[in-house]
Amino acid sequence: MFLTACRGLIAHALPVLVAQLASIGMVVVDTAVLGHVGAIELAAVAIGGGIYVCILFALVGILQAVTPIVAHRVGAGRDAETVRVLRQGFWLALALSVPGIATLIWPDWLLGLSPMEAAVEERVRGYLLVLACGVPASLLYRTFYSFSNALGRARLLMAIGLGGLVVHAFLSWGLALKGWAGAPLGVLGCAVANVSVSWLTCGAAALSLIFGPLGKRYRAFEQWEKPDWVIWRELLQLGLPMGVANFVEISAFTLVALLIAPLGATVLAGHRIIGNIAALCYMLPLAFAIATLAAVGQSLGARDWARAHRFLAAGLLLAGGVSSAMGVVLWFGIEPMVALYTNDASVRKVAVSLVIYIAIFQFFDAVQTVAGHVLRAYRVTFLPMLVQTLVFWGIGMGGGWWLCFGPRDMGIAGFWLASAASLMMAAILLAGLLWKVAKDFEV
Repeated sequence: MFLTACRGLIAHALPVLVAQLASIGMVVVDTAVLGHVGAIELAAVAIGGGIYVCILFALVGILQAVTPIVAHRVGAGRDAETVRVLRQGFWLALALSVPGIATLIWPDWLLGLSPMEAAVEERVRGYLLVLACGVPASLLYRTFYSFSNALGRARLLMAIGLGGLVVHAFLSWGLALKGWAGAPLGVLGCAVANVSVSWLTCGAAALSLIFGPLGKRYRAFEQWEKPDWVIWRELLQLGLPMGVANFVEISAFTLVALLIAPLGATVLAGHRIIGNIAALCYMLPLAFAIATLAAVGQSLGARDWARAHRFLAAGLLLAGGVSSAMGVVLWFGIEPMVALYTNDASVRKVAVSLVIYIAIFQFFDAVQTVAGHVLRAYRVTFLPMLVQTLVFWGIGMGGGWWLCFGPRDMGIAGFWLASAASLMMAAILLAGLLWKVAKDFEV
C-alpha cells in the first residue's frame, strides 16, 4: 500500500515538476540572457524580479486555496460543486489583480528600503511597469493551475508550461540580446517576453476549459455566476494566511537583493545566480508537496485517514530523499552550472562561494515545504503562517542582516547562512505541528 502511494505521488509530481521547472525556467532564461548583457542589467532583474515574484506569489498564495477546497469536495463525492469554486476563483483573481498592478506601477515604498545605483533603479522601474500588464493573466492562469492540481490533472499544466518556456526563451533572447525591436532592450525585453507568455498561457488554459476534457466535464463557462461572497469567504479564510506565508517565505530570499544593494552590482549578480539555482532545486520538493496536498486532501474528504497517512509519509520520504541527493549534486557540480549564467569571473566567484549554504539546506527545505502544504490539506493555515513569519523574517532576514552588516561583517554569505538556519527551524516546527494536527484530526 505504501509503494502504491509512492507511485501515485510520483505519477502526479513528475508533470508538476516539469510545469514548475518551465515556470522558473523563464527566470533562469532571463538571468542567463542578461548575464551576457552586463552586471547592471543582471542586478536590475535581481531586484525587480524579486519584487515581482514576492507580490505575485503573495496573491497566488490566496488563490492556492482552490486546491484544498476542490480536493476535499472531490474526495467527498461532491464533484458538481468544484466548478463553482473555480468560477469564484477567477472572480477573486481579477479582484486581486488591482492591488498587484498598483504595487508594480508605484514601487517607491519598496525601492526606498535600500539605496541602489541610479542606472539599476531606472531599469528596475521600467521592468516592473511592463510586468504590471501581465498580472491579471498570471493570476487567472494560477487559479486554473490550482484547480487542475486538485484534480490530479498535471499533464496539461506541463504542456502549457513547456510551450510557454520555449516562447519566452525565444522572445527574451531576441528582444533583450539580439535587438529585434531595433536595439537590444536588456531587462525591458525580458519583461515584454514575460507579459507575452502570461497572456498566451492564460489563453491556453481558457481554450482547454472550453474544448478539452475538463471543459466537457465541468463546463466552466456555462451558466456563469456573479461573485459569491460565501465561496469568497471560504477562499479568503483559507487563502489569506497562505498568501502571507508565501510572501514571507519568498521575500526572505528574493527581497534580500534590495537589502544588499549597497554591496554593489557584482555581489547582486552573484546572489541572483545562486538564488536561481536554489529556486530550481526547490521545484523538486514543491512538486511532491503539491501532489501530496492533493492526495491527502482527497483522502481527508473521503474520511480515509489511513490513506492520508500513507500519502503523507510517502511525500516526506520522496521529497527529503530527492532533495538530499540534489544537495550532493550541487556541492560537486556548481562551477559548470554557474558558468552557464555569466562570463564575468568576479560574479562567478561570488556565486560559487555560496553553494555550501544551498547544499546544506536542501533536506530541511523539502521537509518544511511538504509539511506546510499538507497542513493546507488539513485546512490549517494560520499557525503555519505565524511559524514562517517568525523563522523566515526573524531568523532569515533579521539574522541575515546582522550577519551581513553587523559586527561579524560576513557580507552576502551572512544572509545565506541565516536562510539555512531559518529553513532548519521551519522544518522542525512545521513537522511537529503537522504530526499533532494529523493525530488530532481523526478525533
